[in-house]
Amino acid sequence: MSKEFSSLVKKIKPSFTLQMTARAAELRSQGEDVINFGVGEPDFNTPQHIIEAGKQAMVDGYTKYTPGSGMLELKEAIQTKLKNLTGINYDPGNIIVSNGGKQSLSVVCQALFDKGDKVVVFSPYWVSFPEFVRIAGAEPLLVNTISDKQFEPDFDDLISKIDDSVKGVIINSPSNPTGGVWSDDAISRLLKLSKEKDWIVISDETYEELVYDNEFKAIETLDSFGCEIVTIRSMSKTYAMTGWRIGYTTANEQIVKAMSKIQGQTTSCPNAIGQKASVAALLGDQEPVRQMKEKFRNRRTVMYKELNEIDNVHCDMPGGAFYMFPDFSYYLNKKNEDGKILQDTFDLSDYILADAKVVTVAGDGFGAGGYLRFSFATNTETIINGIQRIKNSLKKLK
Repeated sequence: MSKEFSSLVKKIKPSFTLQMTARAAELRSQGEDVINFGVGEPDFNTPQHIIEAGKQAMVDGYTKYTPGSGMLELKEAIQTKLKNLTGINYDPGNIIVSNGGKQSLSVVCQALFDKGDKVVVFSPYWVSFPEFVRIAGAEPLLVNTISDKQFEPDFDDLISKIDDSVKGVIINSPSNPTGGVWSDDAISRLLKLSKEKDWIVISDETYEELVYDNEFKAIETLDSFGCEIVTIRSMSKTYAMTGWRIGYTTANEQIVKAMSKIQGQTTSCPNAIGQKASVAALLGDQEPVRQMKEKFRNRRTVMYKELNEIDNVHCDMPGGAFYMFPDFSYYLNKKNEDGKILQDTFDLSDYILADAKVVTVAGDGFGAGGYLRFSFATNTETIINGIQRIKNSLKKLK
């Protein structure tokens, strides 16, 4: 085409995690035996009672538009779930349902931030956080974390970088990509600073049910300072419903109304069938959630052991989610058998895929050079097999 694309298209980056998933699928279609540690979703199917609710929704005619911010029935189910999880009472006016947590995060950034604003994003970050901020016209302010403390904020780095243009901060605990779960002290310190600076706090709690060593605490329950907090949650990880595309936001009524204006002009409403299935998920039997969590916990133990048995690789035990973020920096600047120097983790990840037929995700894409992200959302036999393949491939580097 002769016309150039908009400045927005040029400004944001493609999702390289989705690109890696596509590459794995392409290799499999060619008959390759590919192990995928790059996947960002549970390997379990959606629990059966939720599937049945989706089927029944279609039979019952829930195939039309719903209110733009979500069905009242689902909002009431969310109220019940959050009261049980956090002890906090939310009114329906404090809740907006979207087509996945990803849309929730993008829309809230568009509703709150503008050109000239900065938003604190902690590195390593989920690849989409900086892009959500850029889509809104603002700029991400990247701040370091402390790797051996579950990647908690480096407050010295944060304080040295902030200025009056900072309008908000994004928190993600449990974290993608690190699996890190921040301590109450770190969160409270950040909330105190946010109140002092009048920042909006956006808390991505997508992995709320996947905390292994302590009880999960919603960020809002730790707020003794009166911060303005927007919390994003999703059906995707907890209920193995990634393809159903349902996420939801809790915030003050004015923020919800602002988000509804934007959402109403982009996607009209969330998926009706997914909303009905989500009611069944939130109010129905929670035993499948507990069973999935226990399987993830066991897989975490296996992957942690296997990764730390790779020569010159270090990996801390993550407190949540289903990711590990080991340090592979020893293998950078080494040469493969063709003499190519592996200059960064993109090169290293590509080498591992080509030689071992194992998908990993480059830490450089998350703002963390030297690291690779591994997902343990797969069975233990595959974990052991895949990491053994990687060990063999790394031995070939010079």
